Amino acid sequence: MKPEVLSALKNYLFQLADDELIIGHRNSEWTGIGPILEEDIAFASMAQDEIGHAQAFYLLIHELGEQDPDTLAFYRSYSMFRCCQLVEYPIGEYDFSLTRHFLYDIQEMIRLKALSQSKYEPLANLASKLIREEKYHYMHAVTWFQQLTNGGEEARIRMQNAFNFTYPLAFSLFEPTDYHTILVQESYIPAEQELEKQWLQEIQAITQKTPIVIPEVPNKTLYYGGRVCKHSEHLEPLVNEMSEVFVIDPTAKW
Repeated sequence: MKPEVLSALKNYLFQLADDELIIGHRNSEWTGIGPILEEDIAFASMAQDEIGHAQAFYLLIHELGEQDPDTLAFYRSYSMFRCCQLVEYPIGEYDFSLTRHFLYDIQEMIRLKALSQSKYEPLANLASKLIREEKYHYMHAVTWFQQLTNGGEEARIRMQNAFNFTYPLAFSLFEPTDYHTILVQESYIPAEQELEKQWLQEIQAITQKTPIVIPEVPNKTLYYGGRVCKHSEHLEPLVNEMSEVFVIDPTAKW
């Protein structure tokens, strides 16, 4: 593999892994405080899945010559992460977390399906495996989003407000970079523009069955930066908290 392709591939795998790790950690924060017991358990279960997906992507990076998954997850500075800004934000109220879950997991399903056709066989095989778990996340997100947006007036208003805030943030999922260009040329990954197009079509198809009005987004690049390690104010404290125990003694055996 050419050095420039290897470097680009590592960056992309960090992007996938970091997204999963951070959204998984954020979703885990609902454990014990979910609005109903069913959702408390659901978010905890999905968080566990996402962190497991992150570990799988970090393992691919490790197999390309980098450190082990625990070190990659917990011993890097926040300024080395390539997660998008959407996943960094605190959980807020349930309407925000559910809307983020909806927008993120529709993207993830589309991305994994595309990656299952990658010419980089280890990534294609892993994507095909993860799709099986992601189907549950997708179903949960769409079902609850439709139920709440088609609910009472208060639920509809809260969900519309959450959507207005979260939808512009979600375009950070599709931030293009130079390392994407290299990998698209190698047929390792799909173009971000194509993924965004498919995502928009699916979001529109689902919201048509609800009262949700999709807001105009004059500047889709407003929340770009995460893919090149430029982050919101929310990531640094999250990474410090998440890695606190590991940093105390990385060699400890549990």
